[in-house]
Amino acid sequence: MKVVDFFSGAGGLSCGLNMAGFESILGSDIHPVYAQTYAKNHPKSKVITTDIRELSEHDILKLTGLRPGELDLLAGGPPCQGFSINAPIRTLDDQRNHLFKEYLRIAEILNPKAILIENVPGLVSLGKGTVVKAIYHHLNQMGYTVAHRILFAGHYGVPQMRFRTVFIALRDGGKIEFPEPAFNSKAVANFAGARELCLQIHPLFSEHLREQTTVWNAISDLPELALGEAINDVKYPMSAQSEYQKILRKGSKKIYNHACAKLGKANLERLTHIPQGGSWRDIPHDLLPAGLKRARRSDHTKRYGRLHPDQLCSTILTKCDPHWGSFFHPTQDRALSVREAARIQSFPDTYAFTGSLTEQFEQVGNAVPPLMAKAIGETIKKLIK
Repeated sequence: MKVVDFFSGAGGLSCGLNMAGFESILGSDIHPVYAQTYAKNHPKSKVITTDIRELSEHDILKLTGLRPGELDLLAGGPPCQGFSINAPIRTLDDQRNHLFKEYLRIAEILNPKAILIENVPGLVSLGKGTVVKAIYHHLNQMGYTVAHRILFAGHYGVPQMRFRTVFIALRDGGKIEFPEPAFNSKAVANFAGARELCLQIHPLFSEHLREQTTVWNAISDLPELALGEAINDVKYPMSAQSEYQKILRKGSKKIYNHACAKLGKANLERLTHIPQGGSWRDIPHDLLPAGLKRARRSDHTKRYGRLHPDQLCSTILTKCDPHWGSFFHPTQDRALSVREAARIQSFPDTYAFTGSLTEQFEQVGNAVPPLMAKAIGETIKKLIK
């Protein structure tokens, strides 16, 4: 089955769909370095950086080598900066929020058997639900049935508190399903629509699910790093310590992208006071940054958090910056490396990231966790068949 991936970034969605048995024939992202990473890891796929608004119907059909109706799956995540619940301005006037219309234009040209749209949870409440209504309206007019849910990455074996809104549309009708939870993992969903749209695990069935994947399941086999150190092309110091590590190490002989940023003197001093699972609340008041000195102790933010080895990681962002969340290593006095962040996102170790350290973190943080994408892809394959 063939898939085309627009707004592909580094290719986390394509990576997972490939695991599910889809063949990537085209990846598209306007950022050259992200496209370079995609090309490096999907050598058989065409990769373009052309602005989606400049692609004609002729361009799309020529690039894919397909006629309308032949494509199995069109997948993608139109940029979500304007949709995010963390964004200071959430408005339909944000031009970035109109790129989903361009994505649907591509869908109309290719007329695929299935369409996958993924985005942040905040999308469902944007404009009081008008964006969701617009997506349904456009897809229904094109003859597709459509449904959406908010999926939790932990349910699919990803050691991370990450939620994504997922739309699945089918050209030939039929009941739309979403991948059922396979791991007994839980997280608090603090956004609108959580109760109605999130898949729930019934207590009676939880004992039949696999145990959730933890931070330590993901990263315990990676070598120690000094501040600012980068390790590439180095053999593993030990055998895989968990089933999760065995899966992600498959086909890999060496470690790449194991690099972390330096920390300033102030942050290093703060770090000495933070236990596993702790955060800014454990730092003496006189050592706190000015902004956190004014914060309420009841504030649930996990800034300056040290990860607990037996728990989930907070959402991997485009920076593993301690000021943004809980990104300190559980046992070493440093922030996470790119490879550790990639492991927590469920990227295989064979997946190499290009660009500067900042760009590598951006690519990992923006990605759909591949194991989550794999579960979605396996469900879509059944729906198409």
